[in-house]
Amino acid sequence: MTQSPPAPEVLRVSGQSRPNAVAGAVAALLRSQGQAEVQAIGPAAVNQAVKALAIARGYLAGDDLDLAAQPAFIKLEHEQEERTALCFLVRAVPRA
Repeated sequence: MTQSPPAPEVLRVSGQSRPNAVAGAVAALLRSQGQAEVQAIGPAAVNQAVKALAIARGYLAGDDLDLAAQPAFIKLEHEQEERTALCFLVRAVPRA
């Protein structure tokens, strides 16, 4: 029986998240696990998440790695309310 790969670590980003800190967390997860999931609810949070992914690319350059991100909408429970979030499934890829 084959095991399914482990679920990616989830990073939740808010509108007040520091993009450099999120980028560092994304880069560390990509180096160690090869994937991460970044979730954001609302336009300010999505903005911070996208900036973090752009910064993370620079952090990974010294390791000859890049990232690929697949955006998707997901439903999350937030403060006992169902909210739609933008979720980025991020994977490490070799730098071309």
